[in-house]
Amino acid sequence: MDLQRQQNTAKSGFSHSSTCLTSKAKKSHSLFLTQTHQIVESTYFTPAYMPQIRKSYLIYSIVLGHFGELIFFFTYNYRGFYMRINTSIVAAISLLLSAGAYADTGKLLLTGGVSSIDGAAGGGLTPWAVIGSNATADQIGGTAHISRAVVNDYSLTSYGAAIGIRDRVELSIAEQNFDASPVVGVNGLGFNVNSGQHIKMDILGVKVKVAGDAVLDSDTYMPQIAVGMEYKSTHAGSFSPVLAALGAKDNGVDFYVSATKLFLAQGILVNATLRATKANQNGLLGFGGALGENNYRLRPEFSVAYLLNRKVVIGAEYRFKTNNLEKVGNTLPLPSGGLREDDWKDIFIAFAPTKNVSVTLAYLDLGRIAPVLVSNRKQTGFFLSTQLAF
Repeated sequence: MDLQRQQNTAKSGFSHSSTCLTSKAKKSHSLFLTQTHQIVESTYFTPAYMPQIRKSYLIYSIVLGHFGELIFFFTYNYRGFYMRINTSIVAAISLLLSAGAYADTGKLLLTGGVSSIDGAAGGGLTPWAVIGSNATADQIGGTAHISRAVVNDYSLTSYGAAIGIRDRVELSIAEQNFDASPVVGVNGLGFNVNSGQHIKMDILGVKVKVAGDAVLDSDTYMPQIAVGMEYKSTHAGSFSPVLAALGAKDNGVDFYVSATKLFLAQGILVNATLRATKANQNGLLGFGGALGENNYRLRPEFSVAYLLNRKVVIGAEYRFKTNNLEKVGNTLPLPSGGLREDDWKDIFIAFAPTKNVSVTLAYLDLGRIAPVLVSNRKQTGFFLSTQLAF
């Protein structure tokens, strides 16, 4: 009876929140489209390319409406036209704020996950099958996040935004800034890495729900299933020659499939993700490596979460990693295993004081990251993230 009552409550809430656009929504619709036009044209594209781009833009918008405009926006950003991704994030946040103004959103708290370091909805380290934002069917919603991870010898700042379309498609964009100061130690091998070197990585993600519904199917064994991809581009500055010497490329694409199962009555969520990747340290140390280490490898990722109450969830994640650089590292005048890569794991707590704000705190164990440069120390520390959702 308790399960049936919760299911009825959930379904009723979703039915109410997935109605057609309200009158307020319709009034803000034209403003949303106007802002989209202005951002797309004035921010990204030079006059020489405008005829071709306007033609593509019209095709997207005519065929798919404002959903097409958003897809166009992210597609052309993926091609790297004329602007760094951090400017794209500001523009994307403007768009999702406009979208949020007319999405009378109504997901249950925390069932949309939080923003991962790569921008997709899920846990902190791994994507889930859920679609980010508070929007349900027939709505557009969005999220914006900023995260900070600090471990023994390194630190990472990540920020980004995502747009959820009809609880079916998620488009995400993020930038990571990795303080890689210890890499100056490779100068003893003849390189010239700047002191205090930072490595930046731009990430563009797409996720599509293909089956199931985490909440509405919580009384069955059917999980929500989604497929996704993440395009990553690494900017290593003076450390780039080192990555090139190791045979690592500066960009790559991850593909993944995720299955998320919510047991609503028990307050338990489990997720399994299978990722095809070439990334070294998630891409921060490039993709692939020399000596035959340039092929896609399948790596599983797992999450489990328990809802203490409707506003607080605790959980853990485990992410298996590739180890592409150890082999080539062992051919260099370095200690054995000097470039070994370990699996990542965390224990987290997330708190959502309101439907629009969530804060996540986690204890991290990232294993070894270029251990030869940090006296073989494992990298443990803390992760803090804040997300706004609409």
